[in-house]
Amino acid sequence: MYIRVRVKTEMKKESMRKRSDTHFELSVKEKPLQNLANKRVIERIAAHFGVPIGKVRIVSGHHSPSKILSVEL
Repeated sequence: MYIRVRVKTEMKKESMRKRSDTHFELSVKEKPLQNLANKRVIERIAAHFGVPIGKVRIVSGHHSPSKILSVEL
């Protein structure tokens, strides 16, 4: 399953907003340095879908706020 995620980094509060079944808006506290924000995005998406972290990967948008993630259910 592919999902689209729009990420805001360096926020005071973390939040996740589901816009549709395959589109999310995510706010994380981590900075976009050394892949910290991407790791947190993967953790949050894996927790949301109830799958291990290894089942979620970034397909597109490693350096962009708009990402496409693959989730193996």
